[in-house]
Parts: sequence; structure tokens; C-alpha cells
Amino acid sequence: MATFVLVHGAFGGGWNWDPVREPVEQAGHEVITPDLPSQGNDQTPLSEITLDSYRDRVIEVLDRQTGPVVLAGHSLAGISISQAAESRPDKIKVLVYVAAFLLPNGSSPKHFWGKQSIPSPVISHCDVSDDGVVTFRKKHIADIIYNTSPAAAVKKAMELQRPMARKPLGTPLRLSAENFGRVPRVYFEALEDKAIPIEYQRKMLQSMPCEKVVSFATDHVPMASATGQFTRELLALA
Repeated sequence: MATFVLVHGAFGGGWNWDPVREPVEQAGHEVITPDLPSQGNDQTPLSEITLDSYRDRVIEVLDRQTGPVVLAGHSLAGISISQAAESRPDKIKVLVYVAAFLLPNGSSPKHFWGKQSIPSPVISHCDVSDDGVVTFRKKHIADIIYNTSPAAAVKKAMELQRPMARKPLGTPLRLSAENFGRVPRVYFEALEDKAIPIEYQRKMLQSMPCEKVVSFATDHVPMASATGQFTRELLALA
């Protein structure tokens, strides 16, 4: 039996992984889908949120496990799992980046998009308050995030999505070859992604190569839009 720790991205919660939870558990494995601080059902105030908050929540889960886990991060959670791997490399069998930010030491999502020819398609459809609260405009959930997903997935996201804190977006990662660098990495790329378009996913892969790349002909949420294929590829890592 393997243990899968699946970490959600921006504006989400553990609920993002609901489509694959049951089939992975039915295959005999354990699935853990924590809510990051201030996200999902967690009530931590947004004013307290930092990248370290996200990292520490993942580390809490890793420290409760008896052996190495498959640690997956969706979208913004790429920074959370990378930073957790720096702190707990021996607790992780493989890192899985799902249409996620795969960034080198010293970079951040804000830094990455600042070097590109277009602004972030997600932040472009957000409202950012003076106190650092980022709210994605729900009218764009279907066309930017879930553009190939079933209507039920869109409805669920409309109901459950929450604002997030801005601070983690601009915090540089602190990674080393000795820790983070020795954990195997896999990338699940999404070919029809409008949130992190495929050309930008591949730019990250060019600078941060992975042992394996799996392609999904889907939107930004392949666990919802290609659940069967996603489950098979996840189980192959067990």
C-alpha cells in the first residue's frame, strides 16, 4: 500500500481531489488531502498566511507518516510541495507537479510571470485588496480553470472556492540540491490549460527537468477533466 498526499492549489481545498480519492482508495492505497491554512475548511486568518504556513501544513502531514509518500501538488501547490521537500526529503518517494509551478531556488510565481510576455492569466482575473487578499472572479471559473471539465466540477468550484493571501505568490523559494534536489520529480502537464498555458509549463520543465512527464489533453484540473487517466497515472507511481 502506498500513501498519497495530495495538496490543492490556489482558492481551493482538499475537495479539489475528490474525483480521484475513491478510485485510488479502492485500489488499496491511502489518500490524504489536507486543507492548506485559510483554504478549504481551515479558518486561519488570511492576514497570517505565508509560504511557510503552507509548507508547515504539508510537513505536519508528512511527519505523521511512517514511510515515504507520493506527494502531489496542483497549480500553486507546486511551491508548497517544493518547500516541504526541502525540509523533509526523506519523507517523500516522488514529487508530482500537476499543472503546477515548478520553480528553482530564489524564484516565485510572481517572479516567474514577471519574466514572461503575458501576465498571469489567473491574476489577470482576480481582485486584489489593499490588505493582500486575492479573490478570483467566479464568472471566469468555467472558461479559465475548468474549460474542459464536466459541469458538476464547475458547480462545485463555484460553491467552494475561497479567496487566498497574496504573500505566498511573491515569496522566493529556498531550495538546495542536497535536499529538494535529490527527490525524484514527475510532471503532469495539461495541454488545454488556460491558467498556466502549456508553453509556460514547458518553460518551467526546461529549467527544472523531471524524470517523467505525462500529458493530459485537458484544462488546468486534469483530476476532474480526465479522472480515469489521472487515476491510472497516479497509481503507476505507487
